[in-house]
Amino acid sequence: MWMMVIFDLPTGTKRERGAAAKFRNKLLDMGFEMAQFSVYMRFCGDRSKLDPYIKKVKACAPKNGKVSILMFTDKQFSDTINIYNRDVSRPAKEPEQIVLF
Repeated sequence: MWMMVIFDLPTGTKRERGAAAKFRNKLLDMGFEMAQFSVYMRFCGDRSKLDPYIKKVKACAPKNGKVSILMFTDKQFSDTINIYNRDVSRPAKEPEQIVLF
C-alpha cells in the first residue's frame, strides 16, 4: 500500500509559512518523499501499517488549510503515468529500500 498526502496550506504570513514548512519537514521525518511541492508519498507495506501514519499526519497537520490523505495499492501505483518535460515514464516496479548499517 502507498499513502499520498496532498495539501494546500496558507502561506500569507510568516507564521503560516513556518507552519507549512514544519508540516513538510514532519512528513519527511516520517519517511515521505516529495513528489511535488504539496504532494508527498510513502510506501507503507500493507493496509495494517497505514493507521499509525494517518494518526501522525493528523496530529501534525496545521490548524489552517486543507490536508488530504489518499491510499492506494501497488497495482494502482504502477499504473501512474509521469510526464517530465514531455517525456513519459512509469514509476519504479519496486520501492527503493533504505539500508541502515
